[in-house]
Amino acid sequence: MPSVPSKRFRSSLPRANLNPLLGDAPARQEEGVGVKGHIRKRGVSWEYIIDIGIAAAQRCQGCGRRFWVEREPKSACPKCGGKLVEGEERRRATQAGFGSKRDCQSAMAKVIGAIDEQRFVLPVRLTLREYLEKEWLPAITSTVRATTYRSYRGHIECHIVPALGSVQLQRLNGALFNAFYAKLAKEGRYHSEISLSPATIRRIHATLHRALRDAVRWNRLSVNPVDAADPPKASAEQRKLPAWSAQQLFAFLESVREDRLYGLWHFLAMTGCRRGEALGLQWGNVDLENARVTIDKALVEVGEEVQLSEPKSARGRRTIALDPETLAVLRAHHRAQAQERLRCGASWHDTGFVFVTEDGCSLTPWRISTAFQQLRRRAGLPQIPLHGLRHTYATVALSSGINPRIVSGRLGHSTVAFTLDVYSHVLPQADEEAAVRIAALVRPRS
Repeated sequence: MPSVPSKRFRSSLPRANLNPLLGDAPARQEEGVGVKGHIRKRGVSWEYIIDIGIAAAQRCQGCGRRFWVEREPKSACPKCGGKLVEGEERRRATQAGFGSKRDCQSAMAKVIGAIDEQRFVLPVRLTLREYLEKEWLPAITSTVRATTYRSYRGHIECHIVPALGSVQLQRLNGALFNAFYAKLAKEGRYHSEISLSPATIRRIHATLHRALRDAVRWNRLSVNPVDAADPPKASAEQRKLPAWSAQQLFAFLESVREDRLYGLWHFLAMTGCRRGEALGLQWGNVDLENARVTIDKALVEVGEEVQLSEPKSARGRRTIALDPETLAVLRAHHRAQAQERLRCGASWHDTGFVFVTEDGCSLTPWRISTAFQQLRRRAGLPQIPLHGLRHTYATVALSSGINPRIVSGRLGHSTVAFTLDVYSHVLPQADEEAAVRIAALVRPRS
């Protein structure tokens, strides 16, 4: 039986502006000729071959093997250890295994269309572990806050890589991620039996989305597969934040009035500042004459170190007014700190922070949270985290009818919409009061 000659199919699409990582193929002289591609029959199946342009490559002077430069150039041939010479060579995209000529032609046309629209991504054997640990984390180290980087790395090391690290990057899909989230909700940490909350799973989802969004930008993927995933949603009960009532907050402040750090507890309760913002506050940012403080730094824990960090957003850097009582508390705290400084003499550490240890050193954030819990238990109040003082401040302010825009600005939230979303459980009461007031205006009583 005569052999079947090779079948060729040339695209009539206009020439594409090729992948910037590959470089453009030399322009052809014939007008109207596009990206070169052809199909051929191999045994019982069909395959296509497309010339996609010039790409960076390395050739081994020993064995002659070629290696495409996809991430970083290799230092030596991984096969024989020979010296590698860098250069440029023409690269092709091939795909075999099509059952019919028509299917092969159709698939090739889609690839040529993707090249034309700059959506084409070369298939590479890159696993999620390799991408995250060797490419993404090193690339973002200097672009995010130290605490954010630590959070990303923790999600990757503890959850993502143990479960999905061996999957090739281009084989990731929404179904894989949904199964991963379901496993976290049921079994929790890898090889653990403690399930994770929906909020924690959503943070892991956010880490994956950010990492693979960058993979799309860096031409590792054509689309972000995390967009097809469905992370768990928090229920209304789960969104309700731990907070005290105004009466409970008053009882706490009365119970700690004789504590050395009463100024800190009062400041946190009456300004809604974050723990790190209060511990990072310096006297240079406190205007006792005009009753204002400027928040522009935060003292945060990064591993075992304590560092000063910038605010998360532009609105996080803010100036807030102080009420007369809080101003008086800060003045008394300033006088007490001056006496401690005199007692310490040369051993005093002049850090400039408002809230410090007895010898002037900065306070450790986790120790402050521990101290708060001890004082809370002593006062016999319901359990809330130290951050619950911030939630208490926002809840009391919004429920008393203060404009949400003012509350959002004092809290340092990125948007007013975020404030309203976080504290939406406070709004029904305000909504009922608004309904009564509007009705009274429309139909005043005689």
